[in-house]
Amino acid sequence: MSAGPGRQQAGSPLPRGSAEALAAAYDVALLDLDGVVYLGGTAIPGAADALRKAEAAGMRLAYVTNNAYRTPAAIAALLTSFGVTAAPQDVVTSAQAAARLLAERLPAGAPVLVIGGSGLRMAVRERGLRPVTTAAERPRAVVQGYSPGVSYPMLAEGGLAVAAGALFVASNGDLTLPGRRGRQPGNGSLVQVIATATGVRPLVAGKPEPPLHQESVLRTGARRPLVVGDRLDTDIEGAHRVGADSMLVLTGVTGPAEAVLAPPSQRPAYLAEDLNGLLEPHPEVTGRGGAFGCGGWTARLDGGRLDLGGAGTRIDGLRALCAAAWAGGAVTADMARPALRRLGCAG
Repeated sequence: MSAGPGRQQAGSPLPRGSAEALAAAYDVALLDLDGVVYLGGTAIPGAADALRKAEAAGMRLAYVTNNAYRTPAAIAALLTSFGVTAAPQDVVTSAQAAARLLAERLPAGAPVLVIGGSGLRMAVRERGLRPVTTAAERPRAVVQGYSPGVSYPMLAEGGLAVAAGALFVASNGDLTLPGRRGRQPGNGSLVQVIATATGVRPLVAGKPEPPLHQESVLRTGARRPLVVGDRLDTDIEGAHRVGADSMLVLTGVTGPAEAVLAPPSQRPAYLAEDLNGLLEPHPEVTGRGGAFGCGGWTARLDGGRLDLGGAGTRIDGLRALCAAAWAGGAVTADMARPALRRLGCAG
């Protein structure tokens, strides 16, 4: 998978710069949904407008989600209600990636026990496989995705089938999912029931594992994809695993403190407050004598403390801080806290 200008390698000490807007530098944006386009069922302010402008600049948009519950048509309809122009073919789900993974390993028409919602069942059918509901039907595989209707009887049937030798596949491994009352158990937590009972770990299709982004590239024909997400452990790490550049937005799960402390495998190529980061050039971060500058800010790791001086936009200050922390090695939350407070961020 080829990437854009100055391709970032895993563990790069500096965020990337781009003299041109990212919407011009990359041909396809592979966009996460919750925390990027909407949050908890509400559109993120300015997201729809930024996406329209990116598309007008020639960037193709694909919506890539670990959600295996909704069908692509349902997700496209939700996006449209938020003012985002999207068709079902613009949506790529972990259910589709899981179904491809199954189809590559099973003969056409093979029975697959589906634990999940209509999106997962439809994806399995579209790959020429036959969804079933009980272990008595001797399924060749069990595929599990999140659904609020997942019950003990479903998990029991899946456990019996896996114990009898069925291939075990999970749409995604997210331990939690966002809800109005806080984080709730996600599919990664639910699959532990069968995994614990049988001692069999599932093959995982969703981010950060490669199959979902590979499915996205196959469906879009992307040559220079840019992964856009709000989570380091799924979106950004997933981009690293397939050799693509990524842009982290601060509208969802990951905040400035987590970005500064990101391990090498979860460091984004670009940092942006929101999706307007697609429409702007990204300034270079300069490094000299242990000091890293961006905009009007300068950051350095001085003994046991991460220092930040100067003035400017918050995102430029964060870029400088990330560069100093990433180049410096083992930076802790306590070391970064005073500099983050200088930016107005909780440390």
